[in-house]
Amino acid sequence: MDMLKNDIALSKLSGKYLTFTLQGESYGVEVLKVREIIRHLNVTAMPQVPDYIRGVINLRGKIIPVMDLRLRFGFSNVPNDDHTCIVVAQVKLPDGKDMPMGMVVDGVEEVINLNAADIEKTPDFGGQLATEYIRGMAKVKGVVKVLLDIDRVVGATALQNIRSQIAIA
Repeated sequence: MDMLKNDIALSKLSGKYLTFTLQGESYGVEVLKVREIIRHLNVTAMPQVPDYIRGVINLRGKIIPVMDLRLRFGFSNVPNDDHTCIVVAQVKLPDGKDMPMGMVVDGVEEVINLNAADIEKTPDFGGQLATEYIRGMAKVKGVVKVLLDIDRVVGATALQNIRSQIAIA
């Protein structure tokens, strides 16, 4: 019975993912969440937001908050280069509303189509590690890609804080 539940859960994860790199490792988000990919732009800093929130950008007249995924995951802050870009994704707020969010990544790799057979559930690291933002682990051409739940990566508290700061600005 547990095997059947696991197979059903993994089949729900199958689909198309945009993959990108952070600190030399590969990550993926559901392609349906991605709105666009843009080159790195100047970001306007915002006061009283977490360090991993870089600020906001003006994208064709719309103010979009920008999060640095490197810092969000506790990686070191590295200088941007020619491959650094911003992936603009639609994230869901706790109140059910959608909000665009820019995410700074080291570089975009490709869009891949994953079957349930390519995906394994997130390993249990014990109670010491928070893994609720990881949907699963994909194996593609011998490389492990961490599949992210972008709504959980962004986090409800950070989103509410950003939204209130944008309203003040």
